[in-house]
Amino acid sequence: MRRVRYESTGGPLFLEETPVPEPGPGELLVRCEAVGVTLPIVRKVTEAAEPIALGGEIAGEVVAVGEGVTRFRPGDRVTGLCFGHGYADFALLHEAMASPVPDGATSVDAVALVRSGLVALGALASARPVRGESVLVTAAASGVGQLAVQLARARGAGRVVGAVSDPAKADFVRSLGADDCVRYADDSWGEPVDCVLDAVGGDLLTPALAALAPHGRLVAYSSGGGTIQAYDLLVGAKSVIGFQMALIARGRPELYEQWRQELWRLFADGTLKPAVHGEFALEDAAKAHEAIESRSNLGKVVLRP
Repeated sequence: MRRVRYESTGGPLFLEETPVPEPGPGELLVRCEAVGVTLPIVRKVTEAAEPIALGGEIAGEVVAVGEGVTRFRPGDRVTGLCFGHGYADFALLHEAMASPVPDGATSVDAVALVRSGLVALGALASARPVRGESVLVTAAASGVGQLAVQLARARGAGRVVGAVSDPAKADFVRSLGADDCVRYADDSWGEPVDCVLDAVGGDLLTPALAALAPHGRLVAYSSGGGTIQAYDLLVGAKSVIGFQMALIARGRPELYEQWRQELWRLFADGTLKPAVHGEFALEDAAKAHEAIESRSNLGKVVLRP
């Protein structure tokens, strides 16, 4: 089979031939039909001291199962988070991280919706918005951000604002249901909001916090880090909440499943429409990473083995 690998920080990415792996206890062997490309993986390629396995969201058909697997069998269509080599023709997926893909949905739909949607829904839930409150979403044109905009609207936000790096993305963000779209570089992000869902971090935390109304809540779910001054919280009685999907998956499996079912329900009734920026062949993984790095993507970036 083929898989994508690299040998030193920053790449380059290349294809190699390697044997198809055998599923171990509790594992599924999945023939990959779609693989989601995410900013955290792109950052690890460019920043991690040692090469990592290129994992992440995968979707496809189960072709074999390991000892102890009870929920799935060969022929089932699944999606889930792969912690090993996922940029490949075949990948191993632990049963606990797998969920079924319903009839009527494609593998591309699955990788565009489930993991990104779980993060978006979890971040929104962490802000505890009251119906009618306003929500601002940074990285609003990204795979997660586009779903956060739609979910905020679906859950009764009174006003939804998208924040982006490039004004060329504004029409796309408004098409998702946002009432307005601001640019990171703008002097002001407009009328203060009750909640900010921040996927960027770093220097953007300062204007994101400034965009909050008194008693507002900022949910930080970025891998970009950043520092917040305590005084900036005190003067407006503002709050900052950290959110990590892995903690929910490990510690609150019932909530994880509840959110997953909500996402598929909203997809089935047409409320959630995940946008896909582009589908790239496995050998073009470097181009997929470039789309993420350049911040040019409008929606999810997907590899098609």
